[in-house]
Amino acid sequence: MQQVGDLLSDKGSEVISIAPEAPVAVAVELMSERGIGSLLVMQDSQLCGIVTERDYARKVLVSGTSSETTRVADIMTADVLTTSVEQNIDECMMLMTEKRIRHLPVVDGDRVLGIISIGDLMKAIISDNQRALGALDRPAE
Repeated sequence: MQQVGDLLSDKGSEVISIAPEAPVAVAVELMSERGIGSLLVMQDSQLCGIVTERDYARKVLVSGTSSETTRVADIMTADVLTTSVEQNIDECMMLMTEKRIRHLPVVDGDRVLGIISIGDLMKAIISDNQRALGALDRPAE
Protein backbone atom coordinates (compact mmCIF):
# COMPACT_ATOMS: atom_id res chain seq x y z
CA MET A 1 0.00 0.00 0.00
CA GLN A 2 1.44 3.33 -1.07
CA GLN A 3 1.85 6.16 1.37
CA VAL A 4 1.52 9.89 0.77
CA GLY A 5 5.32 10.23 0.87
CA ASP A 6 5.55 7.84 -2.11
CA LEU A 7 3.05 9.97 -4.00
CA LEU A 8 5.01 13.16 -3.34
CA SER A 9 8.23 11.46 -4.44
CA ASP A 10 6.59 10.58 -7.76
CA LYS A 11 4.74 13.82 -8.45
CA GLY A 12 7.08 16.31 -6.81
CA SER A 13 6.58 18.54 -3.84
CA GLU A 14 6.32 21.98 -5.41
CA VAL A 15 4.08 24.18 -3.28
CA ILE A 16 2.22 26.87 -5.18
CA SER A 17 0.80 29.41 -2.79
CA ILE A 18 -0.68 32.86 -2.52
CA ALA A 19 -0.87 35.42 0.26
CA PRO A 20 -4.22 35.95 2.03
CA GLU A 21 -4.30 39.64 1.12
CA ALA A 22 -3.88 38.98 -2.63
CA PRO A 23 -6.84 39.75 -4.89
CA VAL A 24 -8.91 36.74 -5.95
CA ALA A 25 -8.26 37.71 -9.59
CA VAL A 26 -4.54 36.99 -9.07
CA ALA A 27 -5.34 33.60 -7.51
CA VAL A 28 -7.61 32.61 -10.40
CA GLU A 29 -5.01 33.70 -12.95
CA LEU A 30 -2.29 31.72 -11.17
CA MET A 31 -4.45 28.58 -11.02
CA SER A 32 -5.24 28.95 -14.72
CA GLU A 33 -1.58 29.48 -15.70
CA ARG A 34 -0.44 26.46 -13.70
CA GLY A 35 -3.37 24.22 -14.65
CA ILE A 36 -4.31 23.53 -11.03
CA GLY A 37 -7.54 23.71 -9.08
CA SER A 38 -6.31 25.08 -5.76
CA LEU A 39 -3.70 27.22 -4.07
CA LEU A 40 -2.41 27.02 -0.56
CA VAL A 41 -2.87 30.32 1.23
CA MET A 42 0.29 31.08 3.16
CA GLN A 43 1.49 33.94 5.27
CA ASP A 44 5.28 33.71 5.17
CA SER A 45 5.79 29.95 5.56
CA GLN A 46 2.63 29.31 7.63
CA LEU A 47 -0.40 27.59 6.11
CA CYS A 48 -3.47 29.69 6.83
CA GLY A 49 -5.95 28.36 4.29
CA ILE A 50 -6.71 26.92 0.88
CA VAL A 51 -8.53 28.56 -2.01
CA THR A 52 -10.06 26.58 -4.88
CA GLU A 53 -11.79 27.18 -8.19
CA ARG A 54 -14.96 26.09 -6.42
CA ASP A 55 -14.50 28.84 -3.81
CA TYR A 56 -14.21 31.37 -6.61
CA ALA A 57 -17.28 30.08 -8.42
CA ARG A 58 -19.47 29.92 -5.32
CA LYS A 59 -18.27 32.95 -3.38
CA VAL A 60 -17.36 35.46 -6.09
CA LEU A 61 -19.07 34.65 -9.39
CA VAL A 62 -22.44 33.70 -7.92
CA SER A 63 -22.52 36.64 -5.51
CA GLY A 64 -21.48 39.11 -8.18
CA THR A 65 -18.60 40.56 -6.17
CA SER A 66 -15.44 41.74 -7.87
CA SER A 67 -12.49 39.38 -8.11
CA GLU A 68 -10.26 42.46 -8.36
CA THR A 69 -11.27 43.87 -4.97
CA THR A 70 -12.13 40.67 -3.08
CA ARG A 71 -9.19 39.28 -1.10
CA VAL A 72 -8.26 35.60 -1.07
CA ALA A 73 -8.73 35.62 2.73
CA ASP A 74 -12.40 36.52 2.19
CA ILE A 75 -13.19 33.33 0.24
CA MET A 76 -10.59 30.78 1.40
CA THR A 77 -11.23 27.80 3.64
CA ALA A 78 -9.33 28.56 6.84
CA ASP A 79 -9.91 25.25 8.62
CA VAL A 80 -7.72 23.15 6.33
CA LEU A 81 -7.60 19.38 6.64
CA THR A 82 -4.05 18.05 6.18
CA THR A 83 -2.20 14.76 5.99
CA SER A 84 1.30 13.47 6.66
CA VAL A 85 3.77 11.55 4.51
CA GLU A 86 3.11 8.41 6.58
CA GLN A 87 -0.62 8.25 5.86
CA ASN A 88 -1.65 5.63 3.31
CA ILE A 89 -3.52 6.58 0.17
CA ASP A 90 -6.67 4.63 1.05
CA GLU A 91 -7.04 6.62 4.28
CA CYS A 92 -6.61 9.86 2.36
CA MET A 93 -9.18 8.77 -0.23
CA MET A 94 -11.70 7.97 2.53
CA LEU A 95 -11.08 11.35 4.21
CA MET A 96 -11.40 13.30 0.98
CA THR A 97 -14.56 11.43 -0.02
CA GLU A 98 -16.15 11.82 3.42
CA LYS A 99 -15.33 15.54 3.67
CA ARG A 100 -16.06 16.20 -0.04
CA ILE A 101 -12.71 17.86 -0.69
CA ARG A 102 -10.40 17.52 -3.67
CA HIS A 103 -7.06 18.76 -2.33
CA LEU A 104 -5.09 17.80 0.76
CA PRO A 105 -1.94 19.61 1.92
CA VAL A 106 0.86 17.37 3.19
CA VAL A 107 2.52 18.72 6.33
CA ASP A 108 5.19 17.83 8.83
CA GLY A 109 4.38 19.83 11.93
CA ASP A 110 4.07 23.43 10.71
CA ARG A 111 6.06 22.79 7.53
CA VAL A 112 4.13 22.31 4.26
CA LEU A 113 5.72 19.55 2.17
CA GLY A 114 3.34 19.52 -0.80
CA ILE A 115 -0.26 18.93 -1.81
CA ILE A 116 -2.09 15.92 -3.20
CA SER A 117 -5.32 15.87 -5.17
CA ILE A 118 -8.03 13.30 -5.50
CA GLY A 119 -6.71 12.76 -9.03
CA ASP A 120 -3.28 11.88 -7.63
CA LEU A 121 -4.90 9.35 -5.32
CA MET A 122 -6.98 7.80 -8.11
CA LYS A 123 -3.88 7.43 -10.28
CA ALA A 124 -2.00 5.71 -7.44
CA ILE A 125 -4.90 3.38 -6.63
CA ILE A 126 -5.30 2.39 -10.28
CA SER A 127 -1.56 1.75 -10.51
CA ASP A 128 -1.67 -0.44 -7.38
CA ASN A 129 -4.63 -2.38 -8.78
CA GLN A 130 -2.90 -2.93 -12.12
CA ARG A 131 0.19 -4.26 -10.34
CA ALA A 132 -1.95 -6.62 -8.29
CA LEU A 133 -3.77 -7.86 -11.40
CA GLY A 134 -0.46 -8.36 -13.19
CA ALA A 135 0.78 -10.48 -10.31
CA LEU A 136 -2.35 -12.64 -10.52
CA ASP A 137 -1.85 -13.19 -14.27
CA ARG A 138 1.67 -14.56 -13.87
CA PRO A 139 2.01 -18.35 -14.01
CA ALA A 140 2.97 -20.02 -10.75
CA GLU A 141 6.60 -21.07 -10.56
